[in-house]
Amino acid sequence: MAGKKRVLLLCGDYVEDYEVMVPFQALLAYGLSVDAVCPGKKAGDVCRTAIHDSLGHQTYSESRGHNFALNATFDDIDATKYDGLVIPGGRAPEYLSLNESVVGLVKKFEDLKRPIASICHGQLILAAAGIVEGRKCTAYPAVKPALIAAGAHWVEPDTMAFCTSDGNLITGATYDGHPEFIQLFIKALGAKISGSGKRILFLCGDYMEDYEVMVPFQSLQALDCHVDAICPGKKAGDTCPTAVHDFEGDQTYSEKPGHNFTLNADFESVNTSSYDGLVIPGGRAPEYLALNDKVIQLVKEFMESKKPVASICHGQQILSAANVLKGKKCTAYPAVKLNVVLAGATWLEPEPIHRCFTDGNLVTGAAWPGHPEFVAQFMSLLGLTVSF
Repeated sequence: MAGKKRVLLLCGDYVEDYEVMVPFQALLAYGLSVDAVCPGKKAGDVCRTAIHDSLGHQTYSESRGHNFALNATFDDIDATKYDGLVIPGGRAPEYLSLNESVVGLVKKFEDLKRPIASICHGQLILAAAGIVEGRKCTAYPAVKPALIAAGAHWVEPDTMAFCTSDGNLITGATYDGHPEFIQLFIKALGAKISGSGKRILFLCGDYMEDYEVMVPFQSLQALDCHVDAICPGKKAGDTCPTAVHDFEGDQTYSEKPGHNFTLNADFESVNTSSYDGLVIPGGRAPEYLALNDKVIQLVKEFMESKKPVASICHGQQILSAANVLKGKKCTAYPAVKLNVVLAGATWLEPEPIHRCFTDGNLVTGAAWPGHPEFVAQFMSLLGLTVSF
């Protein structure tokens, strides 16, 4: 097909929060067109999401996630207009696998031999569509009996980040495997990645916004960047609780508990000279991180060396405290405007809320709906490209 690659994302209520949003926004950031649909719903409607996490019990926990906004109407979909299909997991596939229209749509993608990427419980839909027989397939382990009954060649996931492929079919165990899952999918679409190997540092803290850490983190990992996530007072293997900030009709955002995000590097051993760029997620973490002298020094080192820095939402509270915004043009979540203006920056209104801006080495965004622009602009500063 000529022109921009088009991907269909098959959604449902209580789809897993990361498993719908990370591939959705990552693919958009790479320059693809992505339509998110749900049977019985139309563009502009929302699907409630579920946060699934491993908290040491015999199975995953579940809590309410973000509201995911659909941007296309299921009944209008023509499979021949798309280059690939992504099926997130969560609880949605349990009932979607019983929907004849959904099953028929998946069969059409298979008949067309388009790449199909399915993760976690999404493989229940593949089994219902009869397209796994004789094929290598993995999934969240609880899906194993259904896949075997459908004739799949089950591949045991040695970790929850495991992925495998067989022809046009890509399957993954859980969202831990998103970097490989997304890379396998875009390469199946013909992607060429240039500028990979960059070393990126993420400045994390307790109750940072859930999407604002994981979406850029895994989007960059999927392009073969080395990404380290640190938090003052914590070391590799520790976790940061995250916050789900959403827009639900109130005068300000709501907050719910998010996933626990696992750090993979030690704050105290970080040397900024070994990194090519810095990302600062938003949420509530920046309020207290801005009071930490070591955090402030770290941010100053990146800005003084003119390395790419990308900060979103409330992350600009840290930039303001570090006194690195004077003379810069930037945006932020509107409630942070006072901090930005008092720091000597020129305020750029984020209208609509997904607007992001680049000024020199600095990328700023207002909130997680802007991730596609935010990640794309940061990639541009890093010299990182995805082409088809």
